[in-house]
Amino acid sequence: MNGRYGSSKVLKDPAKLSFDYVPERLVHREGQMERLRMIFRPVLESGVSQTALLMGDVGTGKTATSKRFCLDLIREGNERGRPMDFVVVNCRQRNTAASVLLRLVTHFDERFPDRGFSTMEMLRALRKHLESRKLHLVVVLDEADVLLRRGAGDLIYQLSRFDEEKIGGRASMSLILISQKYLLDLLDPASLSTFRRANVIRFDRYETAELRDIIADRVDLAFYPGTVPDESIDLIADISAEFGDARFAIEILEKAGMLAEEEGEDQVTAEHVRAAKAFTYSVVTRSKIEDLDIQRQLVLLATARAMRDRAYVTTGDVERMYHVVAEEYGQRPRGHTQFWAYVQSIAGQGLLETKVSGDPSGGRTTYISIPDIPVKVLSEMLEEVLSRAEDRG
Repeated sequence: MNGRYGSSKVLKDPAKLSFDYVPERLVHREGQMERLRMIFRPVLESGVSQTALLMGDVGTGKTATSKRFCLDLIREGNERGRPMDFVVVNCRQRNTAASVLLRLVTHFDERFPDRGFSTMEMLRALRKHLESRKLHLVVVLDEADVLLRRGAGDLIYQLSRFDEEKIGGRASMSLILISQKYLLDLLDPASLSTFRRANVIRFDRYETAELRDIIADRVDLAFYPGTVPDESIDLIADISAEFGDARFAIEILEKAGMLAEEEGEDQVTAEHVRAAKAFTYSVVTRSKIEDLDIQRQLVLLATARAMRDRAYVTTGDVERMYHVVAEEYGQRPRGHTQFWAYVQSIAGQGLLETKVSGDPSGGRTTYISIPDIPVKVLSEMLEEVLSRAEDRG
């Protein structure tokens, strides 16, 4: 096995391809990192709070940059004798003020009850934790626009003014918002007053050459030397350049590596990359599938199965299949109203599309389609995710 771990021929450290992995150096995001350091310098030097908005499309490095910056900030704070900590909250998963605050409090107290406390009580609990630890906490609200569109603007105000009543002493909280769109216009005037428009940091889509550098960097980290030829790296960069999405590029790289491993090859060829493209799409990524709760996963699987070789299926077709799929995985199917809410939610994330069409009787029928990934591939992906969840359960 040439000294390599297990029977692996190409993958040296697959964890370096995980979306949760944060590289020590973020390729082509040095400018954004420097802007964040400038904005947050007063936190370290004077103990004041700061706010920032990171804005850009999916896969442009916003979340990874925020994590890398916070890790570096903690390290520098410790060197200066100023304890720091950070929490990243995904607001698509936690889309109410109460669920966000619960995530912040349980960061310090895992046994804190998940119900029975008001938002003000949770804010007080959080304040006690920070005061007792003498910590400055950086709260990162990822996909914060979801939170704001659900009417949770008061939470942004409360977190951005967390230390307003404190007289003297150092501030204990700063706030970073991450969004695909400009969201300061969604804030009320009181909240907006704490956000400086100059503290908006933009993340443009990656160019082909930038994506190539990012892929090459991950190849060095995750693969054995010489196992990913330059032409394979170039092909991944060309494929993902349509979207400027580094997540998409890394997902293709990971899948291509896995395919090479499965075939017992000692190189990731262009064929592996092309096959990986068939399994992967920038809208329907594995990470988005895994982020869905089990009921939405079941609805999406039912849609894929109902379609088979058809371009469109009715909501009735999908709902009938949903009942079959739910029973298969030991879940209780929800009623029609909740089922339709799931369909709309999934469509809102770009994982399926709906359209309303008239019929000869004068009625209107809603049709569902999955335009961006072969339904066979989607079915297999969902079945694997659901089976793994069953195994863990």
